[in-house]
Amino acid sequence: MISVALFNNKGGVGKTTLTYHLAHMLQRLGKRVLAVDLDPQSNLTAAILDEAELEILWGQDSELFAQDGYAAQQALFTRTDGHRTIADAVRPILEGTGDIDPVSPVPVIDGLWLLPGNLELSKFEDKLSASWLSGYGGDLAAVRTTTAFHRIIERAARAVDADLVLIDVGPNLGAINRAALLAADTVLMPMAADLFSLKGLLNLGPTLRDWRSTWRELVLPKIPASISAPNAAMEPLGYVIMQPEMRLDRPVRAYERWLTRIPWVYGTAVLGRENWPSDDRSYEIATLRNYRSLMPLAHDARKPMFDLRAADGALGSTQKYVQTCYQEFRQLAEAIVKRLDASKPAR
Repeated sequence: MISVALFNNKGGVGKTTLTYHLAHMLQRLGKRVLAVDLDPQSNLTAAILDEAELEILWGQDSELFAQDGYAAQQALFTRTDGHRTIADAVRPILEGTGDIDPVSPVPVIDGLWLLPGNLELSKFEDKLSASWLSGYGGDLAAVRTTTAFHRIIERAARAVDADLVLIDVGPNLGAINRAALLAADTVLMPMAADLFSLKGLLNLGPTLRDWRSTWRELVLPKIPASISAPNAAMEPLGYVIMQPEMRLDRPVRAYERWLTRIPWVYGTAVLGRENWPSDDRSYEIATLRNYRSLMPLAHDARKPMFDLRAADGALGSTQKYVQTCYQEFRQLAEAIVKRLDASKPAR
């Protein structure tokens, strides 16, 4: 099993959309995929599950539950019956009553599962933050807290015999993301060709290296064998450029200005190479065009953009756009699998 965290310090670059579609395409390629939602905003969970399933999963009372005939309809929403979220899994640690309470992945389709997120996961931030320094001294309670995500993901992946784990995290460098990224074997970075994404890379690269060295040198040697702990590999897998929708106030020249800077910034900031050639694009996995016109249709149909049909409103030229979308995501998924296979001996 190999885990991939999709992360950029800058929000709004299409990270969750990329995670969602990659999960479906990798499953299409025959991989057993576990999608993990460690973003407290839970956008990936909301993209995969409908509102009725979310209500069952999150246990929220609503008018929908009170409506006449709901009980008869409830049988239609079975994927989340009896399932819980990652926030439920860490609740014993948060409340000081015990260790993690593992949760079972929700089956999405054959070969694809979801470890659902929950807005309540944000409550775990302070606990993780306080545990980071305590872990330097080998405090076992702190270690169990910091390794909680790793152990939850590890058990869930083993339960479904996953080949790949895709971890969706929020756009910040807080304690939740630190614990999430420590659990990742590799990091894939969605990018926009703009100043904000490049600034995000400048912040992200040194931070990942600092987390890795601190964990390996100060914490990992003190963790007993009885506690499964991550190696904090966080190997840079590469980046995917998410093409913007061109506007009259932002001409193509402005886009290309930032596009040409990405390889050097990635090489120096993320890879830590002092003399990275400015034209070395070996870590650029793909450029995905903007599919914003397909997103509303995909949302309404509750399916990936590349699965849209005429019955979903993808008519005429739009259907050709859907086919292009399918080809691009397939090529991206194949390229990622190839890179993951090539990186195995290095770990």
